[in-house]
Amino acid sequence: MRVVLDTNILLAGIATHGLCEALLTLCYRDHTVVLSEYIIDELRSHYAGKFKAAPEQVEEVCHFFRSQSELVVPAPVIMPDFEDPDDLPVLGTAIAGKAECLVTGDQALQTIKEFQGVRVFSPRAFYDRLRQ
Repeated sequence: MRVVLDTNILLAGIATHGLCEALLTLCYRDHTVVLSEYIIDELRSHYAGKFKAAPEQVEEVCHFFRSQSELVVPAPVIMPDFEDPDDLPVLGTAIAGKAECLVTGDQALQTIKEFQGVRVFSPRAFYDRLRQ
């Protein structure tokens, strides 16, 4: 299965032990993870800022995700009434990468449920689906 993991899932997966860490393991072991430079740039910014990671650690993590993922350029997504337009490139990544699923902790994205063939899941819902 082709899966996009949103920045918040990547950050939680590397910074904490728990559900998102398990999701990273399952997705990278058994599926194709699709990312974009947009997601990698968000990861870099938040990991360095919010998590205060050292620059070399930030680059190591970004290199890992680049090397282990399929990178695509996000497709343009136009949704004029969407509450957070900064999230649309994440959805565009899923569309461009022909992903079946987008996994995100972002409530605004989760309200979409499905868009152009991409199903949007919370981390728990996707984990439960994988474990069935």
